[in-house]
Formats: sequence, structure tokens, C-alpha cells
Amino acid sequence: MASLRLGTCGWNYDAWVGPFYPIRTRPADFLRTYARAFDTVEVDSTFYAIPPAKTVRGWASRVGEGFEFALKLPQEITHELRLRSSEDLCKRFFDVSRELGKKLGPILIQLGPDFGPSELPALASFLPALPPDLRFAIEFRQKGWIHEGLLALLTEHHVALALVDARWIPRRTMTMLAERPTSDFAYIRWMGPNRDLVDYSRIQVDRRKELEAWTKAIAILAPKVRVSYGYVNNHFAGHSPATVRMLQEMMGLPVVDPSKLGVQLTLF
Repeated sequence: MASLRLGTCGWNYDAWVGPFYPIRTRPADFLRTYARAFDTVEVDSTFYAIPPAKTVRGWASRVGEGFEFALKLPQEITHELRLRSSEDLCKRFFDVSRELGKKLGPILIQLGPDFGPSELPALASFLPALPPDLRFAIEFRQKGWIHEGLLALLTEHHVALALVDARWIPRRTMTMLAERPTSDFAYIRWMGPNRDLVDYSRIQVDRRKELEAWTKAIAILAPKVRVSYGYVNNHFAGHSPATVRMLQEMMGLPVVDPSKLGVQLTLF
């Protein structure tokens, strides 16, 4: 049976102070505090720019052994270059990613909504160049990508198809794909149908039925992969830490009450 790592998309939210982070927690201590509750996080900032190696080492220093960071491939590679002529940028990003050592989880290749199936030649050329010492998941935002040929291509290159609860591909299609993992790990994202939610301090939408469907899909995945990674965005229900705790309860995992996190003190 696979292990299950659940976390949120990002950690640096002032609105979480009070409902999740203890009152008076400083932004410099958010990550340390977060790592007391969850054992993985998806880093959104790498989508916008390749971070300095010093920054990445700083992330690693703030969490304990066993914690894993999932990084998003920069948009310059996925959205601007559209996977073409990106060898130098990829090398720079992968070298920086390796600064995390054993704390590096999967790298997410998030393709844009305008990256359609006609771009298959670019994808087919890009995947063989991915370094074998790193793990990759890929997210498509058009239903037309989901077919046997694509699943075979991803399986050939050991790239996980990201299963996403969002508006782009029906949830039923995504949960059914749990029966056909394309790598030895799974990658799941709960994104929500839109960006209407702007208050990240509390749950505003009841997503229990959706989560129940996903817990069944995760149970199907479990014997087929070594580990499943799952990340919740604030836009899914309003306050992603609470949604993660709900998932943990549904899956019978230990849950850390926010009141037990304690205040992190910075001496510098």
C-alpha cells in the first residue's frame, strides 16, 4: 500500500494567522510552523521564477527530515517557450531543485489552458530529455489530451499524470484515471472551479462530497503506486489547511490540531 502525503499549495498566507498559524506567528516562521502539521507542500513561487539556490537551501533548513517540497516548473518553460528550446533553463532549474536533496518531491509540469493536443510533438520531444534522477508529474488543461496514446507516452517516460479537481477536465474522468497510473507515484491537486474565493481564512464551500469521491480514487491508487502526493489550493473551499485536515480524517491519517502548533520564535 502506498503512503499518502497531503499538503497545501503554498504556505505564505497572512490570512492563515489565527485559523491555522498561531497568533503572532511571523512570516519568517510560517514554513517551520506549517511543517509541524503537514509533511509536504507544493511551491507555487517556482512557477514565476527560478529561485536562488540560497533560498531553496533556506526552505530545506526550516523543515525536518521526511518533509518534501513539490516544485512547479517555471512558466517560462511551459507557457512562454511551450517546452521548446528550453534545455538551458531546465538545467538551471533542475540544478537549483537538487539543492533540496532528499527533501525534493516531484516537479510539476503545469501546462497552460491553450496548450492543446496539437502540441504533442513538443511534448514528445521534451519528455525524453527529463533527468532520470528527478520525478515529474504533468497537468493538462484540455480534455482532448486524455487518451490511450498519451497514457502510453507518460508511462514510457515514468511521468505521472496529475489528477486535478478543477474546471478543465471533469472530475469523473480524473478519478477514473486513478485506475491507470502512469508512474510509481501519484500526484493529485484540488484546485476548485474558479477564483471567486478571496478570503483564505475559513472554509466557505462544502466540498465533502467531492472529497469522498477522491478518497475512493486514492484507495484505488494505493496498491498501484509507492506514494501519493495531494495538494489543496485555497480556491477549492476557502481555507486549504482545513480541507487537508478533512482529507486526513477521511483517510484515517493523523491530524494535527492548529491549537497544538505553538508559536515559533525567531531570535534573529
